[in-house]
Amino acid sequence: MSHGARNGAEDAALNPSSGRSDAGHAARRSPWRFVPFALLLVGGAACYAFGLPQYLSLTALVHHRETLSAYVDAYPLRAGAAFFAVYVAVVVFSIPAASVLTIFSGFLFGCITGAAMAIVAATLGSCLLFLAARGVLGDLLRPRAGRFLDRLADGFRRNAFLYLLILRLAPIFPFFIVNIAPAFFDVRLRTFAAATLIGIVPGTLAYAWLGRSLDDVIARSAASGGELTLSDFATRDISLGLAALALIAALPLVFKLIQSRRKTV
Repeated sequence: MSHGARNGAEDAALNPSSGRSDAGHAARRSPWRFVPFALLLVGGAACYAFGLPQYLSLTALVHHRETLSAYVDAYPLRAGAAFFAVYVAVVVFSIPAASVLTIFSGFLFGCITGAAMAIVAATLGSCLLFLAARGVLGDLLRPRAGRFLDRLADGFRRNAFLYLLILRLAPIFPFFIVNIAPAFFDVRLRTFAAATLIGIVPGTLAYAWLGRSLDDVIARSAASGGELTLSDFATRDISLGLAALALIAALPLVFKLIQSRRKTV
């Protein structure tokens, strides 16, 4: 055995974690990590090519609401499973129909049951999208990260749960952006899943509750002569309530940031 090879073997024996780290890095750099994300892109393109967003639009679902309600009454388990699968697909393929489906979850299955189905489906779909994007997007960002992004990534890793919880509670950014953004910063799956599950509960319950009065909202929209839109469901009280929850969730993060700045001064 050569002197270099012997030193390498001794280093590996003295520091076994180094070998595991290299193996994990090599696995992360494997070209197979692109496959799940590529499948998501292909699946999303296929959904748009077959016009799935049109079938899940508010106008289309309102038009077929009586047929959908009759099917749920006749086949509740089958309808629930189909709704759950469609909701997961909508989140995974980033189709902008999650809010509409949440409203219809309350209309078709009742506020509590519908909201529970939507919460679990949205969390599962978000985690699948996050896992598919994490390896690819993280590797693309790290070589190009500047000082600002490095600091942002460090802060996101240290306070990932609070950051995500605030983003989930305050519906400022589109749902799919909040699903993908943490993939840039190597957030842990359990942190992402917990913040998503907790953060979407208030908004989902609110929209599912509004879905119970879908017929009343349709009647008011028709009486005013306007076209029914999602803004007809987003009442001022609900928007203010969600904003207040986001501010409350932000308080611990603000307190931590103030403390860290005081320590550095």
